[in-house]
Amino acid sequence: MYRVPVFSPSGKPLMPTKPSRARRWLNLGKAKVVHNDLGIFQIQLVRCPRTTDTQPIAVGIDPGKLYSGVGVQSAKFTLWLAHLQLPFKTVKDRMEQRRMMRRGRRGSRINHKLPYNQRAHRQVRFDNRSSCKLPASIRANRQLELRVLDEVSLIYPISTIAYEIVKARGDKGFSPVMVGQRWQIENLETYCQVQQVEGWQTAQIRQQLGLHKQKHSKGDAIAATHAVDGVALACSAFIRYGITSAHSMGFHGKVQITPAPFTVIRRPTVSRRQLHLMIPAKGGVRRKYGGTVTRHGFRKGDYVEAT
Repeated sequence: MYRVPVFSPSGKPLMPTKPSRARRWLNLGKAKVVHNDLGIFQIQLVRCPRTTDTQPIAVGIDPGKLYSGVGVQSAKFTLWLAHLQLPFKTVKDRMEQRRMMRRGRRGSRINHKLPYNQRAHRQVRFDNRSSCKLPASIRANRQLELRVLDEVSLIYPISTIAYEIVKARGDKGFSPVMVGQRWQIENLETYCQVQQVEGWQTAQIRQQLGLHKQKHSKGDAIAATHAVDGVALACSAFIRYGITSAHSMGFHGKVQITPAPFTVIRRPTVSRRQLHLMIPAKGGVRRKYGGTVTRHGFRKGDYVEAT
């Protein structure tokens, strides 16, 4: 059975409750409905409760290059699942397009008929290869995960974050997931305790819990592709593999997997305002596009009703 998140009158997240109890509180006027950016149904108490004690709640994040899975889990209930569609390809294509347009603008003002040493080349101002910045596409992926975690921390009283890490061995090179890994862990440590879990450990816990994972068509927006790994990571805060007796190994602890709301999240497809287009417009009049303006005369986010 699903669980309804609860706020205190001061806005502090409390332990989720049963839907029947939430309906009774709403009918009696003891609570009111509040909204959040994740679209999760949530209530806020009107009066202060007798106790504000909370139980451990863990958030599992399975980062990826194109998709990420998020799961929120307590010892007795699965609270929320999410499938994140990351903006890696979009940001990468836009950065390549911006670089090509910038080179075209710089090259158009150079008189190629002059000798090379007399051309008006742009002077070198600094070495742009000495910094250690994150690529824009990878940073956008990790920032979307942080944006979701920021909202989750306002809804549930999370105590642990389980984050899956990647280790490149041999001459395989570095994956886009591994590049921003250390930067992301430093950001997660500002919320609560971070538990680093390797991929083989996630698979081991998933098999122990009997969770099915779809390993083909990983782009499908279903819980079995990536969100199931987020639940397995969150469960790692409650169960551990170790010695069970003098002659055997097994899992310690206890956790229960229950049905939970599932959400697909992606970044809004809003383009920046384009001052220079790839192809010159006829008559010298550029089309309106970028920001919140579209070519149809409406602004992005407007409500349009057609009959």
